[in-house]
Amino acid sequence: MMISVRGVNYHVQVWNENAKDSLVLLHGFTGSVVTWEKVSSLLPTTMKIIAIDLLGHGKTDAPSNELLYSMEEQVEDLEDLFKQLDLHSFILVGYSMGGRVALSYISTYPERVKSLILESASPGLKTEEERANRRNSDEALAKKIEQNGIVSFVNAWENISLFETQKKLSKDTQLAIRNERLAQREVGLANSLRGMGTGAQKSLWPLLNQITTPVYLISGELDEKFCLIAQEMMDELPNAKHMIIAEVGHAIHVENPTQFATIIKDVYHK
Repeated sequence: MMISVRGVNYHVQVWNENAKDSLVLLHGFTGSVVTWEKVSSLLPTTMKIIAIDLLGHGKTDAPSNELLYSMEEQVEDLEDLFKQLDLHSFILVGYSMGGRVALSYISTYPERVKSLILESASPGLKTEEERANRRNSDEALAKKIEQNGIVSFVNAWENISLFETQKKLSKDTQLAIRNERLAQREVGLANSLRGMGTGAQKSLWPLLNQITTPVYLISGELDEKFCLIAQEMMDELPNAKHMIIAEVGHAIHVENPTQFATIIKDVYHK
């Protein structure tokens, strides 16, 4: 379904519409609601599952105004969307970029989130120097996407080291991931990098100790960088658990959807 939020049309996919308990899913950069189809099929029908195409992604609008893509604007869009969907209390799941969005959301609206599940996510970069360097590299990538187009970008993106482990997946799964990426629009991805890339967003590290909601950090064993980030986050979060999933990389929900769904079910039944 499409929902108008603060002048932007958001695409939302809902499974088990009449269920009482709610689960919200936020995808990563170059993703869409499609990434959650397998996991959602493995979850109980007693859960209302709401997957959202974030700004500039999937079938949600991709405005040309990059100011609309800031993390603060994305959080306000989600809050308005949740009000329209009459969501008062839910489990929030965020993968990678969606994890940064989820962390930003709970930092602003903690009362709505029953439990937070962060998959391969970070609170951003700690220093202004790191953020400035990342903004420069994200701007260079944004320009490359605009100049060379989606196909050229995806050909390069699917071969970065972060996704190396996905080459072990079945050809059908790899093709589905590629098609999901190819369905994106240049302006949406470029502005997403500029507005809510890791360099653009403010660091959430100083706010972690204020998040009292149960937080479940999920990392792939083969994704060393995000395993280390999660371990650092554990030192700051007052109510957190870190789970390392064997033999997978960055996208656990794609590389081992059954185990990912089991974790969600465990959190749901707590």
